[in-house]
Amino acid sequence: MWIAAALAVLATLERLFQADLEDGSLDHMLLSPAPLEMIVLAKGAALWVGVGLPLALASAPAAIALQAPPELVPAIVLSLLLGMAAFIGIGLVGAAITAGVKRGGVLIALIVLPFFAPPIIFGAAVAGGEHVTAALSVLAGFALAAIALGPIAAAAALRLQAE
Repeated sequence: MWIAAALAVLATLERLFQADLEDGSLDHMLLSPAPLEMIVLAKGAALWVGVGLPLALASAPAAIALQAPPELVPAIVLSLLLGMAAFIGIGLVGAAITAGVKRGGVLIALIVLPFFAPPIIFGAAVAGGEHVTAALSVLAGFALAAIALGPIAAAAALRLQAE
């Protein structure tokens, strides 16, 4: 389930900011009174609602189908909700860095996949049923850091792309 979540996010990242750069929308975002960091955060939240939330909710029947203990199913769903937020926060930075590159999907993967490893490891620990509370705490910390720092770094990269 975690590999599917990572691949689902990777598949959507390539065109996240590239279309805005090509059609001039990025210039309008830079000139708008709203901070670019908030616009990037809103795009990330929309991506989480469109991709992350459905995938996390679909993990409950998938966990049952894969014979996970029924008492772990809510923790698995929660871990995927947090993990998808972390994936998207990190992915925003990779998408912003490669916005000006044609066919930058492989480059995005090279940039963000090393940072996808900790959520996958701790998410698998939750699914394994060992130290669930500790794994969820680390996963929540990683997700909060990615959500807080990702839009700031992505906005800085987009400002460089616009120059």
